[in-house]
Amino acid sequence: MPRPVLPHAGYVAPMLPTLVTHPPEGDEWVHEIKFDGYRTQLAVQERVVHAYTRNGHDWTAKYGPVVEAGRDLQCRSAILDGELCVQSEAGLTSFKALRRAITSAPDRLVLFAFDLLELDGHDLRTLPLRERRRHLKDLLEATSSPRILFSPEHLGQGPAFFRAADSHGLEGIVSKLADSRYIGGRSKAWLKIKSFTIADYGILGIERSAAGHPVALLATLGKHPSYVGDAVVTLKPKERDRFWSRVEKLGTPRARLGGALAKRRASWVSEGLVARVRHLRGEDKLRHATIQSIGPKGEPTDELDAERHPRDE
Repeated sequence: MPRPVLPHAGYVAPMLPTLVTHPPEGDEWVHEIKFDGYRTQLAVQERVVHAYTRNGHDWTAKYGPVVEAGRDLQCRSAILDGELCVQSEAGLTSFKALRRAITSAPDRLVLFAFDLLELDGHDLRTLPLRERRRHLKDLLEATSSPRILFSPEHLGQGPAFFRAADSHGLEGIVSKLADSRYIGGRSKAWLKIKSFTIADYGILGIERSAAGHPVALLATLGKHPSYVGDAVVTLKPKERDRFWSRVEKLGTPRARLGGALAKRRASWVSEGLVARVRHLRGEDKLRHATIQSIGPKGEPTDELDAERHPRDE
């Protein structure tokens, strides 16, 4: 039996997955879609509902329709853990669409609940994940709200499940040990495996990393480019001097580079140079980004003689 605990339902330090490059194998793992949204806890106490962000900020006022749905849950108290999302007609979640919906279309908000930490005064965190999710599914089926949905799972076959998620353009998956207890903080009992995507970005400048790799400062393409992050240019040592000589020939002062960019010790390059970049899908800024090719706008096809970068292992 779960032990009695909280005198009232409130924010609990969330359990966080560890980012890894490959999905685990074995039937001891369950796998869920990684939704592109805001990590959210919904705390219910005698029909008084609060919504908390991952860091414990109270965003109840921002999540009106989901909070209203929480009042209809068939329980005295509960703490649900999940991801607040907005879905497209194709069923994909979008972080950009979510941010717009919070202020302009809150009726589109949906909570995909994947864990239950407390129910009717009982602490469920010491129970195995499979049991917590069984209680969660029973709770949600008793209410059947379109605003709070059960996050489905897939048992075993992690690599195949990840390939399917990747092929559908999803952000990635989260893999969890089926017998894991809920412990706040980063854990290797929960793993996240994210998909990569490839896109073109304009190069603002190049600077040298501490390890000697060139690092490109990148921006969106278009009339009003905005800085999106950096990407490593992973060259073999013999190619680096040739690359730097090319950068120097392209160099030109860039006018009105403000903010933090103005302080970067980069060799600024003329507009029109584009990089094809491999990076994690579903991020606001570029993460784990490496450049595959560089060339003029519209045709970044100058393939780089790259060495394998540690982050790609």
